[in-house]
Amino acid sequence: MIEFIISAIKIIFLLGFLIFIHEGGHFLVAKLCKIKVNEFAIGFGPTIWRKQGKETKYAIRLIPLRRIC
Repeated sequence: MIEFIISAIKIIFLLGFLIFIHEGGHFLVAKLCKIKVNEFAIGFGPTIWRKQGKETKYAIRLIPLRRIC
């Protein structure tokens, strides 16, 4: 049972990392094209960490999966 939980946690973090790379690409292209980005957040749900940049709010949320808006 412990092995299953550890495997599930590894998969969640791996998916979170892959999503970060994917969404980071969108973010960088938007910045290069001088498109205003209001918020760049990974995950959804309650905010774990937040930082306000010059024009962009950066955040890490509790559930490390992609939120579709």
